[in-house]
Amino acid sequence: MTNVSTVASITDFLTPAVREMPPSGIRKFFEYSTGRKDIVSLGVGEPDFVTPQHVIKACITALENGKTSYTPNAGLPELREEIAGYLESSFNTSYNPANEIMVTIGSSEALDLALRALITEHNEILIPDPCYISYAPITFLNGGHTVKVETSADQQFKLTAEALKAKLSPRSKVLILCYPNNPTGGIMTYEDWLPIARLVEEHNLVVISDEIYAELTYGQRHASFAALPGMKERTLLISGFSKAFAMTGWRVGYVCGPRELIAAMLKIHQYTAMCAPIIGQIAAIESLRNGLEEKDRMMESYNLRRKWFVESLCQTGLPCHEPNGTFYAFPSIMHTGLSSEQFAKRLLDEEGVITVPGSAFGPGGEGFIRCSYASSREQLEMALERIGVFLKRL
Repeated sequence: MTNVSTVASITDFLTPAVREMPPSGIRKFFEYSTGRKDIVSLGVGEPDFVTPQHVIKACITALENGKTSYTPNAGLPELREEIAGYLESSFNTSYNPANEIMVTIGSSEALDLALRALITEHNEILIPDPCYISYAPITFLNGGHTVKVETSADQQFKLTAEALKAKLSPRSKVLILCYPNNPTGGIMTYEDWLPIARLVEEHNLVVISDEIYAELTYGQRHASFAALPGMKERTLLISGFSKAFAMTGWRVGYVCGPRELIAAMLKIHQYTAMCAPIIGQIAAIESLRNGLEEKDRMMESYNLRRKWFVESLCQTGLPCHEPNGTFYAFPSIMHTGLSSEQFAKRLLDEEGVITVPGSAFGPGGEGFIRCSYASSREQLEMALERIGVFLKRL
């Protein structure tokens, strides 16, 4: 027989932080669509490519040869060496693979470890707004306070020194950077970074630079914050293989930075995760050694879709700034008179198109929706047609 009083009070055992934390604003819209067969999704931040066959074959061979064990906590030495060489040749950042690089379970674990290692109660964590949805909740779980730094569409959602300076206080400790930016597709150039770097130095901040979309920039090479003079010593660079290498399900990321910070994060990693999956690490090695051409071909495919899709959104009636990175478009829906959530919910209910309300990414995202163009041309055309019908009805 069920003890009703026990069941009714079981949530009292949860921590206040977990009870108060809202569910993901992205996943909520996928739950709305459960059971529907007419859905066209522009919501998932996932490549429509599968992992290249040579990577899969390398992993099958490794499994057949008994590669099923734990790895060193920091990751396979050969993978760390490949990451070091790749970052130096691609983004002009130099790291010692022995003690300045750690392999993690996706870039998400790297972010969590970084914030756990750095935050103490009442620290202020500065975050450009809008931004990836995980930064604020993880900060909250670790006892920190998020301070949103506004960006705007008329400045292509770049972080400006003026906006950052206005939010700095004696409690400011960490600046989280997310460029190329999810959800806006905005990027920062080397020149854009210089005044930010001066403020970081003047106010003695630690930087967590989430560069998971570094390979997906169009028209110019990604400028890594850690490559700026004096910034490597105070920056944790986070990235991984999910986006550019079509390896979302393999769960392999990495973090690079000062060896003292990496050592602190490694202690947490040892107790909570042990190591990233060995097969994912083997896949990452193969991707870096023999998969760079496929990476570039996928990037060019996204670029072709990007140009056409953004132009089509504008023609359909959703004005959209040109995203110069990632595989997201961030069109404005302000002229409709609907909130971001109302627009996304009605578009899903009435036309079966999943987008993500911009408000899921922070207050600065209100008035926009995020649309992923990492889908087939056929799916994108279908979505655009339905969006057009929806807008005419409005």
